[in-house]
Amino acid sequence: MAQQPIWPGSGSAVSGSTPFGLYDTDSEFQTEAPKFATWCARRLGYPIMSVELQDVQFYACLEESVTEYSAQVNQYNIKDNLLTLKGQSTGSNFTHKNVTPTLGRQVRLAEQYGTEAGVGGSVDIKQGSISVVSGSQEYDLNALFANVSESGADIEIKRVYYEATPAMQRFFDPYATTGYGTINLVQGFGFGDYSPAVSFTLMPIFEDLLRVQAIELNDQIRKSAYTFSLVNNKLKVFPNPVEARKLYFDYVVSSERDDPLKKDYGGSVDVVSDYSNVQYNNMQFQHINDVGKQWIRKYGLALSKELLGIIRSKYGTIPIPNSDTTLDGDTLRSEAAAEKEGLVTQLREMLEQTSRKALLEADKDEAEFLQEKLQKVPYPIYIG
Repeated sequence: MAQQPIWPGSGSAVSGSTPFGLYDTDSEFQTEAPKFATWCARRLGYPIMSVELQDVQFYACLEESVTEYSAQVNQYNIKDNLLTLKGQSTGSNFTHKNVTPTLGRQVRLAEQYGTEAGVGGSVDIKQGSISVVSGSQEYDLNALFANVSESGADIEIKRVYYEATPAMQRFFDPYATTGYGTINLVQGFGFGDYSPAVSFTLMPIFEDLLRVQAIELNDQIRKSAYTFSLVNNKLKVFPNPVEARKLYFDYVVSSERDDPLKKDYGGSVDVVSDYSNVQYNNMQFQHINDVGKQWIRKYGLALSKELLGIIRSKYGTIPIPNSDTTLDGDTLRSEAAAEKEGLVTQLREMLEQTSRKALLEADKDEAEFLQEKLQKVPYPIYIG
């Protein structure tokens, strides 16, 4: 009796036969695997040639091929969406999800500028005070306040409330020669040439700002104005205090301001911080389109060819009556390596062409081409 080719056929159950069992609950994978095994065996020469592989080996190659496809696509999705996904919960599965870019990252960055500008932000601006005594102009805020109230932590002073009466309170003072007197009020607002309460002209707001600056500049140059110098949290006030009082200031704790892990910027273990913990899981075979499935079949065939080459490479030659035959293990392995590399390169090029940047550029080009095309459309002639 002639020896039968080595290939028992697709008879083994798929569920429980794959190394990792990743797709045991995927009904479409369970249906596909036996067909894939038969197709691969025939593509490798069965029944004309012996194929030294079993069902379970073909199933393992198909499982690896699906996971490789998932890995390649998910790697690109992570790269394309990482800036948007940073700070999101690691419990969120982004596989097969439409990730829409948001302004969250820009807003978080803007919060830091808001802190420095004093118009909001993510760092608490605290208020402290020290006692100013008569005859003393210099005060060490680190020794008097930071070491006492912030346990020696570095603080950064944002504002010192040591200033004269606000200029706006003297803006309409009839006795202040730098401001506006009541006599000039109507004329200054542009109402001089009009009847009162009948017509009005609104002057630009910079007119008021210029007058406020004039008052403050006059205080600094012509008088001993309230001011201070601050170097390394050592405060020197001018003029010399004549009575004891409280001096208040705003400050931030430097470690809170400089903390890169503040809020959910990537420091928490339960939020996305980098490439390693973005939740892109293995794709379900049933959710992959036919284009992707064909890539998976070709890659699985290359893996099967590589595995068959490894098996045949165990023995370089096999003796036969009156001669010996040389196996093609090395040839199969080199062919499989080239096929795998070509498929991965093809997939990566396609992913690059469908990146968010590439699609936006294509959309821009399409809009420009359409605009150019519309310019060549004849204009209608209107006859009234």
